[in-house]
Amino acid sequence: MKTTVRLLVLMLAICVSTNFYSQEEAKESSQQEFKPVYITMTTTHWNDDPETDFSGWLDTEKEYFEKVIKKNDLVMSSGVYTHYFTPDNSEIVMVNVYKNWADIEKAEEINQKLIEEAWPEEKDRQAFFEKQRGYYKPDHKDEIYLSMPFMIPEADNGGESRIYYIRSSELAMNGNGKPEKFREHFEKVTKKSKRLKGYYTHRHLWGSNSREMAEVFVFDKLGDIEDFFDEEQEIVNSTWADEEERNTFFKDLNSNFTGKHADYVYRSVPELQK
Repeated sequence: MKTTVRLLVLMLAICVSTNFYSQEEAKESSQQEFKPVYITMTTTHWNDDPETDFSGWLDTEKEYFEKVIKKNDLVMSSGVYTHYFTPDNSEIVMVNVYKNWADIEKAEEINQKLIEEAWPEEKDRQAFFEKQRGYYKPDHKDEIYLSMPFMIPEADNGGESRIYYIRSSELAMNGNGKPEKFREHFEKVTKKSKRLKGYYTHRHLWGSNSREMAEVFVFDKLGDIEDFFDEEQEIVNSTWADEEERNTFFKDLNSNFTGKHADYVYRSVPELQK
């Protein structure tokens, strides 16, 4: 019965979250085949025990990454992101990307096999994971998102850490939105930015807020965010030179959202990126 209820809730979440962009994705599909990916995000927290020694954290996670994550072909990409400017400085966000929903479960089975191969002795395996768990608090949050067709693939930066600014917005979902305006803004403004090193969008699929939609802006350094905002305004002003026309466009664009949003800035850990 519990499994049935979870599946019903999941199907409801999918129906609600796809409502906003279904027409836009159909338009995208007519131009080129867009295949969304499934994104899992686990938000955990550093262990607040003052006796915790974090000097071995990166080496421990690198060992798991090399022996498990990198060898699992069902994990399309993976990353670990630490707090830079967020409400909680103890946050660590762990992200994995999969081709489809089924691969999320299959990947876990492969992970288990790789773990047993990497640490064949049970005592060694238990010792490793006890050490790994010791860096974090026991509580964490899991979310699953579906990617959207509005994206600028991230350019290679030679393995250096990057800044990820996330704008999490709440969809209005009242039937009065104009999703074509978001596409227009993406094509006419976001894609023209010289400051962005990458851009991604995704929406809620499984988690705490069915209205959530997020934009991820990628930069080389923190100062580039402010420069991007200035650049964005310049592009907007040149695209809609007439103030009345500009105001009308953004009124239509903002009709897609409730106006409630949250902003987060994280830093990537390049040694743990696939």
